[in-house]
Amino acid sequence: MIKTARLASSITLGVLFLAGMAFAQTDPGVQSGNRGTGAALSSVLANSPSGILAFFTDGQTRFQEVETVSGGANVGLGPRFNANQCSICHAQPAVGGTGSATNPQFLFTSNGVAPGNTMPSFITANGPTREARFPFYFNSNGSVNTSNPNGGVETLFTVTGRSDASTCTSSTALPQPSFATAVSENDIIFRIPTPVFGAGLIENLDDSTLLSNQAKNLNNDFGISGTFNHNGNDGTISRFGWKAQNKSLHIFAGEAYNVEMGISNLLFPQDRPLPGEDSANGTDTGLVSTCLNLSGAGYPEDTSNPGSTGPAILDDVSAFANFMRLLAPPPTGGVVLNGSSVSASTISAGSSLFNSIGCATCHNPTPGTTQPSNFTSSLGKAPVPAFSDIEIHNMGTGLADNVSQGSAGGNQFRTAPLWGLGQRIFLLHDGRTTNLITAIQDHASNGSEASYVEEEFFNLSTTQQQEILDFLRSL
Repeated sequence: MIKTARLASSITLGVLFLAGMAFAQTDPGVQSGNRGTGAALSSVLANSPSGILAFFTDGQTRFQEVETVSGGANVGLGPRFNANQCSICHAQPAVGGTGSATNPQFLFTSNGVAPGNTMPSFITANGPTREARFPFYFNSNGSVNTSNPNGGVETLFTVTGRSDASTCTSSTALPQPSFATAVSENDIIFRIPTPVFGAGLIENLDDSTLLSNQAKNLNNDFGISGTFNHNGNDGTISRFGWKAQNKSLHIFAGEAYNVEMGISNLLFPQDRPLPGEDSANGTDTGLVSTCLNLSGAGYPEDTSNPGSTGPAILDDVSAFANFMRLLAPPPTGGVVLNGSSVSASTISAGSSLFNSIGCATCHNPTPGTTQPSNFTSSLGKAPVPAFSDIEIHNMGTGLADNVSQGSAGGNQFRTAPLWGLGQRIFLLHDGRTTNLITAIQDHASNGSEASYVEEEFFNLSTTQQQEILDFLRSL
């Protein structure tokens, strides 16, 4: 168990130590060059079984297609949306990753994607690609009602002002959320996109393997516990999203299509109102009728074509899920620090320290081996080098977002997989920093299971800290 006195000293010592050394250690930063990230699994590239490479390529293509409201090849966007193609959010360092250095959302009000909108203050040209949530609903006078939890996605943009928006043209009928009020009242949190490289391996871990791994993790001297989020329907372990709230990649894709782009689909078949338009207070009325079925095709807007006389065509959500499922894990690579290559022995030393001070208690090099796969052989009987236990942990008041999802509370998050960290720009669930040192420091706060380990890191010599940072950027 974490002793209270030690927890308090860990935060104080960490801050004082950092102030005194002025970050003598250095985050090597985002590693450039192509490590091969974004490729398909090896058996998929070998087209085994026959035809699976075409499934991957089809999904990869659709993942990058631009969606329109109506009148085009890919319709159904809106009435509210955060992006108009999957790859806007999943672009770094390749399609399937996380947010890029230049945020496409920042251009939406000027390039015709969301012309009738006001750009929220927290969406910037070089900041992270974001979604926003209000942890609590507002009272009628604009104050925050902390007794009335919200937590749903407050979609950034509307189709108001677009020429293809048909009857949904009134900003009064379809307003943006009250972002300025939420910012001023500190009732807003952010999420950045999670990378999906190697996600098929995580999907193919069975519950017994994860539970066995959890039992091993609980045998530690670092004050770390941890639990799993579970699917509300069948009770099994869920594993995707910042709070491990989604059970499968199919559900993950269907929810994103509906919430992030407003496109109804086979898994989420209705247009989505804002949380304040569809809560249980008896006064909400949902979306206005003039903003329903804007594509003109009926619901769901994304579907397969069982009535077609041609070959069967998958719905987009199934194609997205196939693409994510068949992506290879991000390969490790060399590290360049201040223009010089870091030696393999330094990276190896960092790996050993990462384990010895307790980082690997949550960020397991692998949580286990997958079950046989009915998709392709590379997904079966394979280790999962994700550097995550897939568990949710109490990360303390400093990282808490006060949003509950499934059994994950407001201070709990899934252990973020670290594979691919070497080429990731924005860090932590809300993209608050680009610096690994700051991200490590932010693991310590009141109630955080990681506070003891954070202290151990900052008690290392600067040389040892640097070795861990170099190791992390090799992932």
